[in-house]
Amino acid sequence: MAATLYLILFLVSGMMIVRLLLPRLSPLVRAWLGLSLGLLLMMQLPALCAYALSFTVKAHIAAAGLLLLLVALCYALRERSHVSAMKEGEREMLAVMAAFVLPLTALSAYLQYTHMIMPRADGSYWCGQSTYGDLCMHLAFVTSMKDMAFPPTYNLLAGTPLSYPYLVDSLSTSFYLLGMDLNLALVVPGTLMMALTYAGYMLLAREVLGGRRKAVAVAALLFFLNGGLGFLYDFDMMGRDGFAKIREIFTGYYKTPANQPDLNLRFSNVIADLMIPQRALMGGWAMVLPALYLLIRSAKERSMRKTVMLALWAGALPLVHTHTFLALALFSGGYLVGRVIMEPDDWSGILVRAIVYLGIVLALALPQVLSGAVRQTVEGGVLRFQFNWVNNSNGNGMIDGYFFFWVKNVGLPFILIVCACLNARRRGQLDIALGMAGIFVVAETILFQRNEYDNNKLFYIWYMFGAMLAADYGSILMQRLAGLRGRALLCTLFLMGSTLSGALSIAREAVSGYQLFGSSAVQAGKWIEENTEKDSVFLTGQQHINPVCSLAGRQIVCGSDLYVYFHGLHYQQQAEDCQRFYEDPANNADVLNLYDVDYIYVSDYERSDFDVDLRALDEAYELVYENPDVRIYVVGE
Repeated sequence: MAATLYLILFLVSGMMIVRLLLPRLSPLVRAWLGLSLGLLLMMQLPALCAYALSFTVKAHIAAAGLLLLLVALCYALRERSHVSAMKEGEREMLAVMAAFVLPLTALSAYLQYTHMIMPRADGSYWCGQSTYGDLCMHLAFVTSMKDMAFPPTYNLLAGTPLSYPYLVDSLSTSFYLLGMDLNLALVVPGTLMMALTYAGYMLLAREVLGGRRKAVAVAALLFFLNGGLGFLYDFDMMGRDGFAKIREIFTGYYKTPANQPDLNLRFSNVIADLMIPQRALMGGWAMVLPALYLLIRSAKERSMRKTVMLALWAGALPLVHTHTFLALALFSGGYLVGRVIMEPDDWSGILVRAIVYLGIVLALALPQVLSGAVRQTVEGGVLRFQFNWVNNSNGNGMIDGYFFFWVKNVGLPFILIVCACLNARRRGQLDIALGMAGIFVVAETILFQRNEYDNNKLFYIWYMFGAMLAADYGSILMQRLAGLRGRALLCTLFLMGSTLSGALSIAREAVSGYQLFGSSAVQAGKWIEENTEKDSVFLTGQQHINPVCSLAGRQIVCGSDLYVYFHGLHYQQQAEDCQRFYEDPANNADVLNLYDVDYIYVSDYERSDFDVDLRALDEAYELVYENPDVRIYVVGE
């Protein structure tokens, strides 16, 4: 109850702030911006207060006080003009959005619930296909930040600062801290952010496309049901193989048509493979869409007020999702150059607003970026040049032809995007096209993470606008074909060919289910949470399914290389030390002193990965917890 009331306080306050500062926006846009702002403040303010009060209930009370002061300040700075009312066009847009957003939100709520440690009757926790890999990492951040002193530490590698954009996970920690069950602390904000993303995308598309509702709906379909032409591989020769490939989509592990690395299909569906499993990206998208909307409106209206709001909003993004922040910066640069070309009479005004925008963003964002992204990317030695993304994997040469790679991955809309960009100036969309180019050129040439696949987090912001331009150009073609028999069939085939891979990928997620934590692991996690100190350090194996760090939020000496390696951290020594202790505890007790270990954890994973000397552990250390699969020893003074 406390968590729900806290959320309502922030959401209502966000809507009040937007109503006070931007009263002339339409009610539909004000509601969306206000809810988004409320959620953004609920991420930022408790984390800010945690630097003085740790991430505790006291910090959240202080954050609520800051929120009320902020509302009072906005009241003093309010724009004294008439508040816009709902107009007929707004009602029609609301109906279109409801037809699209409500079903997708219902689907998202279902996927969030079934994919975020869904409890089963036997006491086990289950997840979906796409969350099997990443969920344990996010759980570790969520549970460990409860009552943690800030700046936060990386509990997957004891003693290491957290250099990951953590605010979406700390938002779930807020719900968990205020009494919500752990699975719902993931599901509730996740569903809300996905709903805001759906609504925000359609409102942004309306701004770009000039209010043409059919084109907005098509753009939303192309973006959220994306998946390229991968379905052709699954449907190929399906009569001869007895539909085996079709069945495998719904039964195999990552056999969906939108995500098959062996076939060089890497432009995964945004719902199934990005928003659901990648929680930081999900939050980044929910928060970048308002920033993009403010960018476009501030430029069109030549508004300094909206520019300042844009800058403040953008400056809050690095610790929500760093890739999204970078994509916003790249798009903003190209977009503003386009505005200068399109409106040369206002070049000085554009320059002044751009300087204000850049100055505020740098002041707010640099401390966040230098402490996190730079440590991972530059100090971790992962920043490098590589042309053509994953089609030139590790710089070993192209796998597919350049144009064919993008057509088969993005699908038929890619052809329309190219055509639309070639006609962008004539269509008054040069600013959008140059903003897209700013993202595409950088993402196509520079890698920022160890995992080259991660550049897709930039490409998808490019495709957000690409889907809009594709829908716009497609509508022009349909108008040119007016009166031609078969036009409706052609349009239907295009939409089916553009969305079938994505729809099949989402359907696969809807029926997927994998046990993540067995009942013994869940019981051990609960015992650890209730019976050990918050700052206790555990020696465990490197399995990614680890209840010590994920369910109990305790620090471990070395987590899975699935996480620590791709986060640019040096962990090899810790991994070697863990192994030598488990296999010879009597002669390697120095490991416990080296890492200030308080408890030794032994489960089926440790017994499988190491030749664990249980007899030596039983002789030297006190067994404080045991169940059929788990043994926990306490390290004496």
